[in-house]
Amino acid sequence: MDPVPSQFSDVKFEIGHVLFIDIVGYSKLLITEQSNQIQTLKEIVRGTEQVRLAEAEGKLLRLPTGDGGALVFRNNLEAPVLCALEIAKALKSHPEIRVRMGVHSGPVNEVTDLNEQSNIAGAGINMAQRVMDCGDAGHILLSKRVADDLEQYPQWRSRLQELGEFEVKHGARVSVVNLFTDEVGNHALPARLAAAKKASRSSEKRVTARQIVLTSLIVLICLGVPILIFTPAILKSLRSTSKAGATPTVDGVAIPEKSIAVLPFDNLSEEKGNAFFAEGIQDEILTRLAKVADLKVISRTSTQRFKAAPSDLRDIAKQLGVMNILEGSVQKSNDQVRINVQLINAVTDAHLWAEIYDRKLTDLFTVESEVAKTIADTLQAKLTGSEIRAISSRPTEDPAAHDLFVQGRHFLALRRDDNLPRAIEFFHQAIARDPNYAAAYAGLSEALILLPRYTGAYPSQTRPQSRVAALKALELNPNLAEAHNALAKIAMDYDVDFAEATREFKRAIELNPNYAGAHHWFSGTLESQGQFAEAIAESKLGTELDPFSAVNLVDQGRIYGSARRFTEAKGVFEKALAIDPAFSYAHWHYGEMLQVSGDLKGAAVEYAKSRAANNAPEPIALSGQLAAIMGRPEEARQALMALDELEKHRYVDFFWRALLYLGLEDKDRALQFLEQSYANNEGYEIGLIKVDPMLDSLRAEPRFQALVRKVRGSKK
Repeated sequence: MDPVPSQFSDVKFEIGHVLFIDIVGYSKLLITEQSNQIQTLKEIVRGTEQVRLAEAEGKLLRLPTGDGGALVFRNNLEAPVLCALEIAKALKSHPEIRVRMGVHSGPVNEVTDLNEQSNIAGAGINMAQRVMDCGDAGHILLSKRVADDLEQYPQWRSRLQELGEFEVKHGARVSVVNLFTDEVGNHALPARLAAAKKASRSSEKRVTARQIVLTSLIVLICLGVPILIFTPAILKSLRSTSKAGATPTVDGVAIPEKSIAVLPFDNLSEEKGNAFFAEGIQDEILTRLAKVADLKVISRTSTQRFKAAPSDLRDIAKQLGVMNILEGSVQKSNDQVRINVQLINAVTDAHLWAEIYDRKLTDLFTVESEVAKTIADTLQAKLTGSEIRAISSRPTEDPAAHDLFVQGRHFLALRRDDNLPRAIEFFHQAIARDPNYAAAYAGLSEALILLPRYTGAYPSQTRPQSRVAALKALELNPNLAEAHNALAKIAMDYDVDFAEATREFKRAIELNPNYAGAHHWFSGTLESQGQFAEAIAESKLGTELDPFSAVNLVDQGRIYGSARRFTEAKGVFEKALAIDPAFSYAHWHYGEMLQVSGDLKGAAVEYAKSRAANNAPEPIALSGQLAAIMGRPEEARQALMALDELEKHRYVDFFWRALLYLGLEDKDRALQFLEQSYANNEGYEIGLIKVDPMLDSLRAEPRFQALVRKVRGSKK
């Protein structure tokens, strides 16, 4: 909205009639969409008769906000209500702008801040916003006070619908009235009220059913009927009535109603080689759904666990933390494909929707968009304009390129052994087929980022390629979450640039709220800055969306360890190792946590397990430095030689030699290698210098403190 006009700078008053306006879903819009919608809304507001009259009389103040604003009328009670109706009528020509409005009359004062800037404040403003917050898009809500005042005017009485009380911020409650006409307004109950009433009705039904059973039991006893004959049935009835309507939970956390897992699709094609084709359809539907902020969508890496799933969907849903399951099958023959899908509420076993699609291969993206849109509608998810466009997008016009991309994604998710090089090759092939395939460039970038970590490839070779691929992806599609995520990881691990990494991670999550990988990697950046509460929250989001990802859990355990919350860290590491007992990365991080918490013997066992699974620099260095701490310095020297030998055929981070020298109590050499780690942009390790418990013995050293400041202030 416009800033406060200068001619009103000296105005002060006690009671204002406030219209608060808000664009629903504003934060999820693209920047250009935000700008366009705000500009259009400003023009509509300026053009209303009530605003023109109030401005002409000098009886209007404006309070700007990022996604709307408040109009404070001084002339009469009806002005904000009439203005709201004018705005709603004008917005019918702009369905893309979803607005809700709230009206209240109350104390409003103009205040001046320390910089002598005028602004508007007061309970009237706050209450108008709270009234508005109770509604959905299209609602014009009035406080009960305003509605009662309007009742004296006959023309308003038929347009008002009392909705009752809502709980608002800080536990306060506000009585709200809905305003609508035949032309404008939202006749439906606000979602918050509808949900509350539904819960209340369910509770009443459960209580009533239980009361009936208990009353019957008492009557039978009074009549002398042998009660043991009826007890089993009565107990069963009591159990069922107490459970009916109960909200399902996982580990004490309620499962959202708008949550879904897309299970692997069955490949019914005669050619079993079409398994990747079926996987691609599952992945595309899931990817499109994941862009809807109002849904919780489980990552494919966790749903793949149920490729040969048993028939107990309720158990699968509970393990994945969702209410709904999408099952499907695919049958491909030449250029024809049949896709069979069904959406099931796994808690109630209710079939919500099913469809069979017989289409040509060239129509696949259209089918996948239809399926995703229908699921979102069935689950009553709110969709923004940008989300609708994202669901309907076509990533490539070449089906063969898409098949290659799907195979690249498959091997990228597997990470270890030779899977990353295979993923890179498939992404290259997809790009060769379609040089404008943005998602393939993003996948290539991510695979190249991970390659040194899992294979020992030299970062000097992979870093330039990964950056070029990510930038190319964004050039082709600026709204591709995967590309922003790759750039964020590059900023963190290559440039040690916390601010840039944070910006890019937030943009990736904004574009794809269900992006488990972005939440996971972002948690590491927050951990590096010592923001443990935020890091743990992001990590938990990642593990909720990808509950069977061992690497996500390991990094969550590391964050708890950095925060010195060792009991919680231990539980998370054990959960990760239950999923993947041979995971070397899990064992050596678990060993680090045990070591800094005082369990040196336990740490030695974990380092040995890690080294047995993967003779990599990390377990070699960690085993050696621990041996030195436990009085066996010769083993640390042997570890240094082992790293020299290993370096002949793979990259070895300087950081690990620093730890070995720290174990040998040679702080000068340890600091030398930490400085070299920073100079070589080893952001994955040196980025954690502020919080890494393994470096605690250096924290009093001025040279170390200077290096921490340098890393924290780095921007290359």
